[in-house]
Amino acid sequence: MALDPQLLDILACPDTHHAPLTHDADAQTLTCTECGRVFEVRDDIPVLLLDEARPSADGGAA
Repeated sequence: MALDPQLLDILACPDTHHAPLTHDADAQTLTCTECGRVFEVRDDIPVLLLDEARPSADGGAA
């Protein structure tokens, strides 16, 4: 099951800037468009915890 497009429209980075997220269905991740943090999607549930996010592979904003 994929993430609902309506859910993707309202999800935002949990950091103070609340920037939109981009979805990578193949990698099962959401990436912040401002800070570049990568959040996992586990069992079709976005894990939007700053403590569990990782930096993007390029080390910067997406």
